[in-house]
Amino acid sequence: MKIHEYQAKELFRKSGIPVPEGKICKDKKDISSLLEGMKTPVAVKAQILAGGRGKGGGVILAKTIEEAQDAANKILGMQLITKQTGAEGTEVQTILFEQGVGIARELYLSILVDREEADIVIIASRDGGMDIEAVAEETPERIIKVHVNPLLGLQGYQVRELIFGLGIEPSSAKSFAGIVKKLFSVFVSYDCSLVEINPLVITTDDEVIALDAKVDIDGSSLFRHPDIVEMYDDSEEDKLEAAAASYNLNYIRLNGTIGSMVNGAGLAMATMDLIKQAGVEPANFLDVGGGANAEMVENGFKIILSDPNVRGIFINIFGGILRCDILAEGVVAAAKNIGLTLPVVVRMEGTNVEEGKRILADSGLSLTSATDLEHAATLLAAI
Repeated sequence: MKIHEYQAKELFRKSGIPVPEGKICKDKKDISSLLEGMKTPVAVKAQILAGGRGKGGGVILAKTIEEAQDAANKILGMQLITKQTGAEGTEVQTILFEQGVGIARELYLSILVDREEADIVIIASRDGGMDIEAVAEETPERIIKVHVNPLLGLQGYQVRELIFGLGIEPSSAKSFAGIVKKLFSVFVSYDCSLVEINPLVITTDDEVIALDAKVDIDGSSLFRHPDIVEMYDDSEEDKLEAAAASYNLNYIRLNGTIGSMVNGAGLAMATMDLIKQAGVEPANFLDVGGGANAEMVENGFKIILSDPNVRGIFINIFGGILRCDILAEGVVAAAKNIGLTLPVVVRMEGTNVEEGKRILADSGLSLTSATDLEHAATLLAAI
């Protein structure tokens, strides 16, 4: 689960990580009153769950209060387009007014899970404020990686490795070390998959401040963090993905024309590959899980059919916990309840598969049983 910059900075403040003073604005009529008393310069920052805001015009440094008012009126309500939003962009519903600071140096600092090494990795660079991907590609020698054993935790020598690698001056080293330790604590305490500060700045007064903040929390851990759940903003979620989540379905919307429904994430990935190999494109990833029932199947159909691009559906089920005859009954009931008219290809294997195929054949609906994956691919290509 991603949270906004201003929310991430609330976590930072609680953990003792220095951040600039700021105010949140959600309504244009409040702009003047919120800016009253703020010292210039003022950073006006769009709050959306995507990177690249500055390049898209969503971050403006105003030298006067009048410039800040103009910037706020421009940004609040705009459709902000960045590389991460796609061509449609995202409406800016919240902006952050933040006190400007005198910047001497900009650094990059992040902590994330390294799945290949099965540990936690701290990534840092002297090139803060830039696209870290571009830095890694063009000047990889300027990227520092420190791997941390999650059982041992962050060690003092690892913090010193970062200090020396980034060339931190002695006057700022103690503050920098404190931020690294506190950021690592945030990462572990909140079950994060990513925390990032870009840029982490050293001011002209030798203070170290998190000028930006990005936090991504493992959704499976949210039962432990009710305070984080309250930060959830569904305004930027795909409407179908949000609806699927309310039905306890694992759904991701894609751009194709063939909707799919499977039981198991691995099978879902293989099914999307099969759809592409058939010469068509998957419209979604949808895993109903091993314990799916007729109601979940019906809800899955509703979600798939809510996508206007879908012109056919592929159901690929391995009957283990979920018996094939139970699935078939659920598919038939769901198809009748929602008045399904699109062609549906069903490939089933496993427990009671023959009974399941009989139920589909006797339904009188446009439900075609595939004998195997090759046959399924042929049928999909013809849709």
